[in-house]
Amino acid sequence: MTVQAGIRLHNLNLQAKSHGLTMPNLGSIDDQSLAGAIATATHGSSYNHGLLSDRVQSLRIVLANGQAVRCSPQQSPDLFRAALVSLGALGIIVEIEFQMIEANNVEWIQTILPIEDVLADWNNGLWTSSEFTRVWWLPYMKRAVVWRADKTDKAHRQPEYNWYGGSVGFHTYHILLWISQYVPRFLPWVEWFVFGMQYGFKDGALISAVGEQRTELLMNCLYSQFVNEWSVPLDKGPEVLSRLTDWLHGDEKSSGIPFSTKGLYVHSPIEVRIANTVNREPRPFLDTSYPDQPALYLNATLYRPYGQDPPCRERYYQAFEHLMKEYNGRPHWAKNFQSVDNAYLSSVYGNDLDEYNRVRNEVDPEGMFLGAWHRRTILPPKTDLPLLPLEEKEVVRRDRRTGGVDWIGEQARWFDGGADVFEKAGSESGESFDYMAGAEAESSVLLESLSDELIVTEETYENVTESRRREGTEEYVTGTNVFNKM
Repeated sequence: MTVQAGIRLHNLNLQAKSHGLTMPNLGSIDDQSLAGAIATATHGSSYNHGLLSDRVQSLRIVLANGQAVRCSPQQSPDLFRAALVSLGALGIIVEIEFQMIEANNVEWIQTILPIEDVLADWNNGLWTSSEFTRVWWLPYMKRAVVWRADKTDKAHRQPEYNWYGGSVGFHTYHILLWISQYVPRFLPWVEWFVFGMQYGFKDGALISAVGEQRTELLMNCLYSQFVNEWSVPLDKGPEVLSRLTDWLHGDEKSSGIPFSTKGLYVHSPIEVRIANTVNREPRPFLDTSYPDQPALYLNATLYRPYGQDPPCRERYYQAFEHLMKEYNGRPHWAKNFQSVDNAYLSSVYGNDLDEYNRVRNEVDPEGMFLGAWHRRTILPPKTDLPLLPLEEKEVVRRDRRTGGVDWIGEQARWFDGGADVFEKAGSESGESFDYMAGAEAESSVLLESLSDELIVTEETYENVTESRRREGTEEYVTGTNVFNKM
């Protein structure tokens, strides 16, 4: 299907359903745009699938000089590899040709097990016995919730009703997280109580259901949260998770993590997912997976109960990222990592990072699509790459009364080290460059069909997003069933 790149994944699947099609794989949510999901290397959790961008056949991108060009594995392949995980720094992706599959149902089964059982099964079918597998690691309980799903012809079936799974569980957990802001040592008990009430205090408790793949692969993220996710080689997973669990239990010596755990308590669970891109070509330059073995993604989630930042965040994420870097981990581009720069990324991406920056500089030499995040994360130091004339510069960060932070930026100026935009003679971005010779610059049928009726304002978007209840959820006396599945 060829679609406008700004289409939300949810709407893409709805449109595809009318043609008997669906996306092959999904992450935890479907609210983001297709272009945004691809630009940040979004993935699901399956040994049989990789990144969402694996299914991109071609895309059209508006470059800094105003030209809309098409690229694919055969046409401008370097631009295509850079655009598969673009980080928004190449141009504006406006159309995507995306490979779909036949629409289907999946049956999922979820169980809670001791960590020892999960580790014993690691190389014996944990990741390969079903098409889709996720694990939620509960470090204080030393247990894990294992979720598996496979395609099926069975009729739709909702999970068995659990009175705690609606508003009771949702608000109880939220309140307990809020209390733990002031009494952090309360958190291990919160983990035991909340996940025991929902998934069973005894090992082996099962929950299952059947539904459309496009809805059943999704998860409920519950509350505002920080997410810090990294990939490491799959075979390192047991060692990494065991060390992190030891550290959270205060065993700094066994864990080998040089950060104090005194007074530190964190939220649960740690989300564990997998993506397999072995032998996939072409590969994005900034691929977070690995070419020679499956990638394991570990996501350290910290909730923000009622908009409050958790007190453990800084030290927990420092220790977590230190551990990930020991295994040459790669940060998920859309998550809240803290200590990543060009020097570290060069050590794990090598020439691929250089090639990405080469392509980026050729298609946007004046930095029209660069911001402060790109500058501190992927770009070389200013001594090697001075501020560009159109590059955005961070000015201030401002706390919002409703929670979160506003980042205020402005265009770089000559006295910051950038060129004076208004006095610069000529425009490199307006000139032709090598990619235009091999890229297809042509009008777009989809873009020409745009009308005022299709323009989404902030007001109409908020109305749509606020009124949409996630498909597949059930309403009961105790409220929407949000807790039946992790």
